[in-house]
Amino acid sequence: MRTNYVLIDFENVHPKNLGILKGHDFKVIVFVGAKQTKITLELATAMQSLGDNAKYIQIEGNGPNALDFHIAFYIGEISANNNNCYFHIISKDTGFDPLIRHLKTKKIYVQREKDVSEIPLLKISNAESLPERVNSIIEFLKSRGNAKPRTIKTLSNSINSLFMRKLGDEELAEIVEELIKRKVVIVSGTKVSYDLPA
Repeated sequence: MRTNYVLIDFENVHPKNLGILKGHDFKVIVFVGAKQTKITLELATAMQSLGDNAKYIQIEGNGPNALDFHIAFYIGEISANNNNCYFHIISKDTGFDPLIRHLKTKKIYVQREKDVSEIPLLKISNAESLPERVNSIIEFLKSRGNAKPRTIKTLSNSINSLFMRKLGDEELAEIVEELIKRKVVIVSGTKVSYDLPA
């Protein structure tokens, strides 16, 4: 399973819901501007509850995009040492998007969300109804690019992993059947291909 890194642009976003990461295997780095000297008690408490999986990095220097360059550097450094990562940049700054498109061509999995609650893995694990679950899985499959499961078995295992292995066999089969019924997943023997919506 990939290591998920949540990289928060604290100059741009002040998350109030970091607590939803508790119980999930995320590594969280909050990037703080050089002149930002205060954080809320709420953020500090949420970060402490994540233990060794959370840390702050206060950037050095000022200037336009100084913090963004620090985030880009850490994505490069982490991915150079571990090629099995997925990065979630939490920022409203669309300036990250060209970098993200480039990194995806290098098989470095990155996406930007405006809020922690938009992270696909969290959306999936919190989804309860069948339509919510299926829609969340479709979004997850779209984010995987060419690294999607290629057999029914690996697809089922991937879905079960997304739900923290809490799904029963019947629920899992129902989800896969719905993906096939919607013609998002096409089965040929034991192999699968995809026709994902744009």
